[in-house]
Amino acid sequence: MKAKKNKFLNFFTNSNFLLPIIGFVGVIALWWIIALFRGEMMPTPPEALAKNLDFILNPFYRRGPGDLGLGWLLLASLRRVLIGFLLGAIVAIPVGFLIGMNHTAWQIINPIIQVFKPVSPLVWLPIALAIFNSAEPSAIFVIFITSLWSTIMNTAEGVMNIPKEYLEVADVLEMPRWKQLFKVVLPASLPYIFTGLRISLGIAWLVIVAVEMLTGGVGIGFFVWDEWNRLNVSSVFLAVFVIGLTGLILDYALAQLQVMITHRPARG
Repeated sequence: MKAKKNKFLNFFTNSNFLLPIIGFVGVIALWWIIALFRGEMMPTPPEALAKNLDFILNPFYRRGPGDLGLGWLLLASLRRVLIGFLLGAIVAIPVGFLIGMNHTAWQIINPIIQVFKPVSPLVWLPIALAIFNSAEPSAIFVIFITSLWSTIMNTAEGVMNIPKEYLEVADVLEMPRWKQLFKVVLPASLPYIFTGLRISLGIAWLVIVAVEMLTGGVGIGFFVWDEWNRLNVSSVFLAVFVIGLTGLILDYALAQLQVMITHRPARG
């Protein structure tokens, strides 16, 4: 019994648990102080919690065509992000392999990447709307474009950083080119690929909120904009928490998938 109690106390006094809690308490305290000086607009943490209890306790309610719980809005945004992200990965990983293994392809494609990579994702939204004339495919297209660059560059870097000894052994064994790709190149570059995927997914989740604020419809981004227009800042704070927590869960899930596939600890 005493051993269990000590284990329980050690967990809660461990710096890995205690220090993040201190950080969050500091953020909430700062929010509270600002709210005391800006009480006409900003709620205090207890006031925000009280006003958001319906959203928290009933995330999947349906009270009309435009009145949905926060859970449904979150699922709509996640669906767009995952579709665009997976389409981006399907394109980006092969392109990364191509430019990582072929210098001519690198010379052709790398300048295109360097030109388009710094472009803000939201700049692609008017172009997407002109192409598709609809908000839903346009949002997915912006996520697709957003998901390309980090995955392409990290995949190419992984391929180019494969030790030459691996390929020399494959040549000595007279391994066919396609077999080298799947038996040597792919396994050795997987950590780089997953790093690129995690960066791309984080950016995609960041972008979808901004896109939905501009295009409207059902989604967590439109919820933020709609609540702000109603001057309901309490719900905006709730959305900030939900968006951040969801992004953390997405990154964690991808990191665990990396561990399962590569059998190596994920960084970050």
